[in-house]
Amino acid sequence: MPKIDLKTAGPFIALVAIFIIGILVNDAFLSTGNISNILARSSFIGIVAIGATFVITAGGIDLSVGSMAAFISGCMILLMNALMESIDSIVVIIFLAVLASVGIGALAGLINGLLTTKAKIEAFIVTLGTMGIYRSLVTYMADGGTLSLSFTIGDVYSEVYYGAFLGLPYPVWVFFAVAIIGYVLLNMTVFGRHCFAVGSNESVARYSAIHVDRVKTATYMLQGVCVSIATIIYVPRLGSASGQTGILWELEAIAAVIIGGTMLKGGYGRIWGTVVGALILTLIGNILNLTDAVSNYLNGAVQGIIVIVAVYLQRGAWRRDS
Repeated sequence: MPKIDLKTAGPFIALVAIFIIGILVNDAFLSTGNISNILARSSFIGIVAIGATFVITAGGIDLSVGSMAAFISGCMILLMNALMESIDSIVVIIFLAVLASVGIGALAGLINGLLTTKAKIEAFIVTLGTMGIYRSLVTYMADGGTLSLSFTIGDVYSEVYYGAFLGLPYPVWVFFAVAIIGYVLLNMTVFGRHCFAVGSNESVARYSAIHVDRVKTATYMLQGVCVSIATIIYVPRLGSASGQTGILWELEAIAAVIIGGTMLKGGYGRIWGTVVGALILTLIGNILNLTDAVSNYLNGAVQGIIVIVAVYLQRGAWRRDS
């Protein structure tokens, strides 16, 4: 009988166990509306976490994703509202805003990557700084309040979040597509192998003629694009942006990556594990909302504990393997 690899199967076993707990906690857990909400909610963090998988696998870290999402959301809303004065087609307006979102995300990732690789500043410091910058910028853009999307555009754009295909919300399909692309890119391309090599040992990677700076910068750009994709499907949910948008997204993204089995020290990443990690986090938050046993206001605390425990378990497993 083949031996089960707990490192690989662990996240999937945990997902099943948490799902069973949800069923036992509240009868409403299995309702179509609740399951749909879980899948849609996990899509935002899951897409961001897929980008984070590349960054962490290559030995980096990005703490700015939540603030970046807020900034991109604000830029999209301001752009769409402004374009209403000169463009009659709402579809064209949304399309231009989507292109702008991807461009801003890629540029933000490029800045993080260049500051890390060319300026030789620690990724933790760089992304901590840009986290504050993006959060401050969106607060300034909103004048301390909230940026709201025009109702005319919102009525059309809301279909991106609330619409469904074959019974599944559009965000879930986008999440699934990004996961497939991420898996192929990380596991079936030269770039993916270079990410593993750079994260395992940067010095050895350089001696192996791998363009380390280029690879690391590309991972941050991928992270930025993933944030922009998540933002594109998040904006129509509320039709607004403020300094509170994307709060704790960085914690949730990193937690999803670590829960899924990607090593925080770099050198090893698992896309499908990250997908499961995002689902686990969303399930936990959903269960907290459905039960009075623990306040849902403690969701961030629970996620923080999960991150600490997951890293501790990873370190213990790494020491045993060594």
